[in-house]
Order: sequence, then C-alpha cells, then structure tokens
Amino acid sequence: MNHATTYHIGNSKNTRGKKEPTVEPTASGICTLDGAYKRCAGNQERQKEIVTDGHASNGFLKTSFLPRLKETETVQPCMKTAKAERDFYLSLSKLTKHYGIERIETGHFSYPYNIALSIWDTKIKLKNKVQNLESLQLVQEKNKTFLMTQECCNTGLTLYYIPVLPLFTMLKDKRRRKTALLLLSVCSYLYHVADIPYYRQEGSYLFWQYEMMGDWIEQDNEQEGNQNCKDELKQAEWVGEQMEQKMFSRKNLAVFEHRLNHFKVGDEFDTDCLKVAKEAFSLYTLYPAESIFRNAKHMNAEDEDNYEQECVSMEKYISFWADSSGWLSESLSECINNEFNEYSELNEPTIFKCFDGSPLTDNNLNFENRLFDLLDELIYSLNTYKKQKNEHFH
Repeated sequence: MNHATTYHIGNSKNTRGKKEPTVEPTASGICTLDGAYKRCAGNQERQKEIVTDGHASNGFLKTSFLPRLKETETVQPCMKTAKAERDFYLSLSKLTKHYGIERIETGHFSYPYNIALSIWDTKIKLKNKVQNLESLQLVQEKNKTFLMTQECCNTGLTLYYIPVLPLFTMLKDKRRRKTALLLLSVCSYLYHVADIPYYRQEGSYLFWQYEMMGDWIEQDNEQEGNQNCKDELKQAEWVGEQMEQKMFSRKNLAVFEHRLNHFKVGDEFDTDCLKVAKEAFSLYTLYPAESIFRNAKHMNAEDEDNYEQECVSMEKYISFWADSSGWLSESLSECINNEFNEYSELNEPTIFKCFDGSPLTDNNLNFENRLFDLLDELIYSLNTYKKQKNEHFH
C-alpha cells in the first residue's frame, strides 16, 4: 500500500512517460529495444524452425515457432560489420555474467535474427530478475558496439513530504513521548545522512512555496477566514523552526540504538513505529553516508536551463513539510501539482551500465528502494497519530 500523499502530475493517472537518456556526445546512435513482438505466420525470411523428432503426420504439432521480432528491424541498420557482431556477443557475455542470467544459444541463426533473438531473450530474463530495469539498449559509439542497461527507481508520481507537526505534538504527549523520541532519531537520520530537504531552509523548494503562500495571504485581505490562514502559516513556520533544532542535534543519532533496544511496545501503533525505526537504523548502519540523491540525474551547465524547465527534480518531491492536512497543505499541494503539470519529465534515481569492456561497479538501487519505502511508512505513521489524536478530541 502506498501510504505517502499521492498527487498525479497533470490530469493523467497513467504511469508517467520518460524520455530516452542522453548518451555521451561521442555516441553515433542508440537502438532502443523495447518493442513488442508478434508470433510468426508462415515462412519468415531468415527464420529457422526448431523441430522435435516425430512422425510427419504430427510433426507440425511438435514444431516450435520462434517469434518474429521487431528488434530485427532495428538491429540491421545499427550493426553493419562482422566486428560489430563480435563486439555484441562480447558485450552480451559481460552483461549475462554481471546479472547472473543464462544466454540463449543463437549462433546457428542467420544475421540479424541471431542478434535480435539474443536481445529479446535477454530482455525477458532481465525483467524477471532485475527489479528496477527500465530498458536494454544497443549502442554504437565510434567503432564500438555494446549493450547498455538503464535501471530506474519508479517513485509512482508520489510527493514524499514528511509532516513535522504530528511529531511536534507527539513529543508533548506523555503517553507517546518515547515513541516520539524514537521517530525523532529516524528524522535526524533522514535530515543529516539521507539529506532530505527541510522546508525552513532557504535553499529548499518548499521554503519558497511557503513564502509564496504567505505573500498571497497578505495580498488577499478580503478572503474569508484570512486570519485563520495567517495563523496556520505562522504555526507552520514556528513549529518548523523548533523541530529543525531538535533534528539538528546529532545526539539523536548517538542514542538511536539505545532508544531502539530499550523501547517497550504498548500497542499496534508502537509496533508500527518500532518497525519504521528498525528499518531506518538498518539503513543508517549499512549506508552511513549515502544520500537519497546519490543516483539522481546530473546535468552539465549547458543543459541545466532546459533541465530546470522540463524536469521535476528530486528535491521538489522529497522533503520535510509542516503538515499533511488543513487549508495550507491543501493549497500548497494544489499549487505544486499545477506547477508539475508544466513539466514533461520526472527525475528519479537512475543507473546506466555500459557493457563495453570498461570496469563495472556493483552499484544498485537497493538503498533507494528501501528508503522510499521507509519514507512511505514514516509518513503514514505520523499521519495516523494525528488522526487518532483528532478523533480523541472529538
């Protein structure tokens, strides 16, 4: 279940589209290989049949027909020499070894069907094994031909905004004080190590969103309930300052393990919060210096202006904020959604792996996958506490 506050960018509720990644300027071309395939009908040029032993009367039933591959039409213009074919198979060998998958034997098929069949089979096996696989591409760069994979952490059009007001209230709740301290250690980890932006920091995206809301309130003095809007904004600013001071204290990290080991569960809510804290401490232990932005797409100076105009950067949809309910959060969410509607792309943690003979790292998106799940559960727990508190008062 996706517990984070979700807003669709624009009016479409379908999965967002992505542009093809920009390859190094020296690349002469990329052949994308994600097209659908059709089963063959009749005799297909360059296609061979694999026939099992049997009598002629039932031979047709024991014949395996290979698919007619759309990749065949793409491969042919990309690979024009015997060297390119040799490069491909060397690259394929490195790729299958890296991901731990088996190669299909295609040497007895004619070119270009042998290459297309290899790609088709590899793509299926990768999608079944690699959680974040986005695409498999055939690249020609100068006189080299190789395969490249793109792995992407799909965030699902979600705003990962962590509310601090519920935690502020929880810290003053005697019954939940120890639970709140446990979650404060979680938030300190996210603030200091995972590098989650905070809405009271002037460089953050949400800081200017709150500032803009303040300007609108000041200009619209005739708005009904204007004073309530001003009070809500002042509360968001004041609580934000107080909570940032608490998160800033690294003591919360120093006593994180102690708080975990001595925490006593009182009810189901405590159990959920303890689970969140254990996962955060596990990430803190395994990845003591990793930021959520470690695999964000980085642009060079020439492309930066276009990037800002076309792409929703990660710091815009991941942040601490004041609260998830009330007039202020609803107004902010509406403004942010309207702004994101103008963009055509979403920046998400992404890894490109080129199987061109250069050294490969074991870089993956396991940290990002776990961290996004952690944010989701933390947001849910904080919102649950506020809901329970409101129901108690009513």
